[in-house]
Amino acid sequence: MNYINSSLVNTIKSVAAAFFGVQSNKNRERDFSQGKFSHFIIVGILGVIIFIAVLIAIVTLVIPST
Repeated sequence: MNYINSSLVNTIKSVAAAFFGVQSNKNRERDFSQGKFSHFIIVGILGVIIFIAVLIAIVTLVIPST
């Protein structure tokens, strides 16, 4: 069970680093050797959905409704 949590946390960290464009070579090599492609796709899609929802919320708050 601990491996699953560790793997999930590492996947989330790697996807977050990819969003910002920073990733150490050691972590990149770990991702390619140990990470599962499907996990990165799922976490990446969820990250994009959350990012878009936050942008929409900010724009909705900033621009007054008419």
